[in-house]
Amino acid sequence: MTKLFLIDAIGPFFRGYEKRRINWSKIPFGHLQTVGEQADDQWQMIEEESRHFAGRVSNMGYNAVTLDDLAHLSDHPWFEDEVRERNSQLAARMRRVMDIHLQAGMKVFVTSDVVCTSSAIDERLAGDRGEMEEWYADVIRTFFESFPEVSGLILRIGESDGLDVDDPIRSRLHIRTAKDARKLLGRLLPLFESLGKKLILRTWTVGAHPIGDLIWHRNRIGQMIQGLKTDALILSFKHGASDFFRYLPLNDVLTRTKTPKIIEFQGRREYEGAGEYPSFIGSECEAFHKELEGDENLVGFSMWCMTGGWHGFRRRPFVESSAVPEEIWIELNCVSAIGIFRHKLTARQTIEKHLGSERVESVMKLLQLSDIVIRELLYIPDYAQQQRFFRRVRIPPLVHVYWDCIFFTAPMRKLMRHFVSDHEGAVRDAEAVLTLFEKMKELARSSDLPVEDIEFMQDSFQLIALARRYYFLPWKQETIDEIIAAKKRYKQKWPRSQRQRYRIKTEFKPFKVKRRTIGWVTGLLLRKQSGYRVIDHLVILSLLSFIYRLVGKKGQKALPKFVRKSAMGIDSVMR
Repeated sequence: MTKLFLIDAIGPFFRGYEKRRINWSKIPFGHLQTVGEQADDQWQMIEEESRHFAGRVSNMGYNAVTLDDLAHLSDHPWFEDEVRERNSQLAARMRRVMDIHLQAGMKVFVTSDVVCTSSAIDERLAGDRGEMEEWYADVIRTFFESFPEVSGLILRIGESDGLDVDDPIRSRLHIRTAKDARKLLGRLLPLFESLGKKLILRTWTVGAHPIGDLIWHRNRIGQMIQGLKTDALILSFKHGASDFFRYLPLNDVLTRTKTPKIIEFQGRREYEGAGEYPSFIGSECEAFHKELEGDENLVGFSMWCMTGGWHGFRRRPFVESSAVPEEIWIELNCVSAIGIFRHKLTARQTIEKHLGSERVESVMKLLQLSDIVIRELLYIPDYAQQQRFFRRVRIPPLVHVYWDCIFFTAPMRKLMRHFVSDHEGAVRDAEAVLTLFEKMKELARSSDLPVEDIEFMQDSFQLIALARRYYFLPWKQETIDEIIAAKKRYKQKWPRSQRQRYRIKTEFKPFKVKRRTIGWVTGLLLRKQSGYRVIDHLVILSLLSFIYRLVGKKGQKALPKFVRKSAMGIDSVMR
């Protein structure tokens, strides 16, 4: 089969979306207008930016785009009248955008959560899972009848809409077990085969329900695809056993799976500044490509150049033409991935081909230094290298800086002091890495790359280094005063009216839980290997969920707001 080199094309749909903190997981459909002069103007700009996007990424070598989503582009007589009318208007507008990508030689794939419904659908189906899947299959069939130009669907079964989504159509987790997934695939794949379409199933999950370990549990994958013989199915894997972080080896489930598959990368690194500063993935792509070389079942990759995260960073790649685009760091990631996986180049060769031989030396040196700074300062290596699992989730190697938040809080201090053994060494290493920024600015200047981005990175990472001192040095009021003053200076230097910045979360009220208690609790709840312990089967996976439900919302308020309210919230992990 022709290999797929997918890239998400949703950037133009965020134009003018001025929410302070944005859910980047899919197109904000509530922001899109459908009728009237303002709608015409909005969609004209979407089409114009989509032309820029399609031209630039097709020239790089990408041959397919992903757009959102089945739920808002489909029709069914059971939908509410207002939903059907709005979906019809959105579908008409979106067809013009699809045509732009098709004319650029790109295939079009559309995303779908399993499953999306409205109030009327829920009332009609009354919780009957079999009827719901029949209805979902019927929606897919009618969608392809309306959009025969679409090459397939990308199904997400392990994550649903975030808590912030306010839409008459909402997704929720439907698949709970591998058996459920196998049954759904058995129902849908004959339809895809008959229509000549591809079903790309994402293995990403947030840990909910027994299928929540699908991304790393090879037996779960085997149970899900057991007995399936079809050319219509492609599995999609993130490159690690967690989200898009560093310090994660290649997901070994990916290497063991014989079903046709693609690997997912993220060019706009949601946990590493989202394109506000260099966060190069070329070296990782090179390493993963070498590990996967010769795997005949690898049929391409998917690049998320826009999708992912809940944060205020706003750079949108490939939507405008300029000599040095503000999204240059995202661009270099996307160029490198396609160069390595499609054109068999090295990371250095991709940069040389893209920016020219006269700049390659200084640019590569800058990217290498930024990689050191990120690995040694944004991450805390001692913590990041520790593999730990909670229930069905691989604990991220980065928690003290998350999306656009830097945490100066007493609970985080106590946790980091527990997990990191060499406190003085962690502070010393952070201070040493800060010295690299002067050279990085010099290299950016000589490479004609945005020096201001390196200055922003420097100021942000100085705060992160200060967080190291707060975490690991003896508590002093002078340190607290320094944090408060540094936060004020940072906000004054980088006002939101000029560019987005990190949010500084401070809470210095003493955390009364003793370190010995933290050690006992983490030892009980967290395991160092992916395989489940006896206590996980007996307590952590079942009884803990029951206790969580038992304490109810009142008890759950004891958890930090960030944990309860971000994305799908902790509630999803505890199912």
